[in-house]
Formats: sequence, C-alpha cells, structure tokens
Amino acid sequence: MKRHPLFIMLGCLVAVLLLSLSLGQQVINPFNLDPLQFKIVLELRLPRIVVALLMGGSLGVAGAILQGVFRNPLADPYVLGTSSGAALAAAFGLLATQGTAVWLVPGLALVGALVTSAVVVSLGRDAWGVRAERLLLAGVGIGFFLSAILMLVMSLAQADGVKRALLWMAGDLAGADWSVVPVASLLMLFGFVLALARRRGLNALALGDEVAFGLGLEPGRERTLLVLAASLLTAASVALGGIVGFVGLMVPHAVRALVGADARRVLPLSAIGGGMLLCLADTVGRSVLPPVEIPAGVVTALIGAPWFLIMLRRATGGGMR
Repeated sequence: MKRHPLFIMLGCLVAVLLLSLSLGQQVINPFNLDPLQFKIVLELRLPRIVVALLMGGSLGVAGAILQGVFRNPLADPYVLGTSSGAALAAAFGLLATQGTAVWLVPGLALVGALVTSAVVVSLGRDAWGVRAERLLLAGVGIGFFLSAILMLVMSLAQADGVKRALLWMAGDLAGADWSVVPVASLLMLFGFVLALARRRGLNALALGDEVAFGLGLEPGRERTLLVLAASLLTAASVALGGIVGFVGLMVPHAVRALVGADARRVLPLSAIGGGMLLCLADTVGRSVLPPVEIPAGVVTALIGAPWFLIMLRRATGGGMR
C-alpha cells in the first residue's frame, strides 16, 4: 500500500473527529472541558461519532464490494435495495420491542439484507449471467417496493413509535447510544474480515468471470461469499442508525481514484473514508441550523443524488470508472 494516501486520509479523519467533538448547538474546545461540557461530549457527541464511524465504514466497504462483484459503478447497498430490505425487517423488531432487544434488530436487519440481495441478484440475472443494467433496475424497483411497505408499516404503527422510526429511516443519529454498538460491531467485523479474506476473488470478479476462472477461482462461490460480506456490513449499518444512502456509492470511487482498484487498498481505505464522510455529514447536520438538526442521511442524499446522476450518465458508456 502506498503510504502517503493512508497518512493523508488518517490526518483528515483526525481533523473530522476534532471538528465533530467541537461543533454542535454549543461550540466546545475538546482540549479544555468543564464538567458540563465533558458530560455533553461523553454522553451525546461521542456515541454519535462512534456510530457514524461504524456506519460509514460499513457502507463504504459494502459499496466497494458490490461495485466490484457486479462490475457496476452504480452499485451500493442503497441503490440496490439492500438497505431498504434490512430496514424493513429491522423496523418490525424496532417497533415491536422499542429497541430493547439489542440482538433482535441487527439479526432481522441481516435477514432482510440477505433476502433482498438474493432477490435482486436473481432478477438481475439472464441467460448470460448477472447484467449490470438489469441489476440496477431490479435494485431500484425492489428498493421502492420495500420502502412503500415500510411506510405502510409506519402508518399502521402506534403514534409514539412512528416519529422515532421515521427519524431512524432518515439516518438521524441524534438517538445514537452504546446499546447496539457491540452487536452491530460484530456484524461489521465479520463482514470486513470476510471481504478481506476474499479480496483476491473481488479483484478477479471486477475483471470478469473469465479472469476468475483463469485464476482457479469459482465465480459463483466468490460472488456468494462477497455478497454475504456486503449484507453483514449493510445490516450492521442499518441496525446502528437506519438508512443512509450514497456513502457506499461515493466513497469507493474516491478511494479508487486515489490508490487504484486493488481491493487490498480499496477495502480498508473505503472503511476510513466512509466513516469520515458520515461523521462529517452528521456534524454538518447538527451545526448549520441550530437548534434544528438535519439527519445525516439527508445531508449525504443532498451530496450523493447529484453524484449518482453524474455516475449514471457516465455508466451509459459502459464499464467501471
């Protein structure tokens, strides 16, 4: 790995972390805290920062995996509907238990992500294998359908749980706490380790199934394991803070422009870049219009939607960029 891109990203990450600790409805000097400010940092800002780092890192790596597996520059958990599937399944657990069963929401999110991924891949396949255009259309269609069902569930739920669930759907991190972090961190760890273990297969699949066969790999097996890794990461993100779009779309492209397409570099740097982006988005959302807070998912959508349209136009020329 080239050393200087890693050091640049780590330096930027430190700057973003200091900014996140400092900014909010009240500006705080993190190096000189009084007792009240220390309580604000420890109980309010630090959990949001940790959750944003874990969520963003998970989404960044999941996006890098899906873009390589399907050779599609527009693939990410949000666009392919995986986030919507995880959110719909997790919402049932969230509404049924009010978040008290810490294992239930992440577990349901994982089931929802896996089932949605399987359905999208099956719909995106034809006689010649998985096609990028069919995959994109299938993901968008399934995502809209699942989002509609999720809104129906919200409309039928009791009023006291609806606002919390709606904010959770928008990627609002204001309610972040430590309770779900251990379980979601395990899902993220398993997904990240599995992706790193299959990095050779990811590099091969990004070049085509023929290349994978030539290297002695079984494309179907590699694709299944990598989609499982992406589903684990997506489930971890949704369980931590709901639906956040476009992080998995933007970050891998920026990382590849910086260090190239080798998964050994792209995966860990996408984790750093994704965490940094979502942490910055949450900081902006809680700082620009105090005392009103804009959900981090809204901030990333405002940035990511134009990016998606640009990438969609480029993708019509074919191939990954």
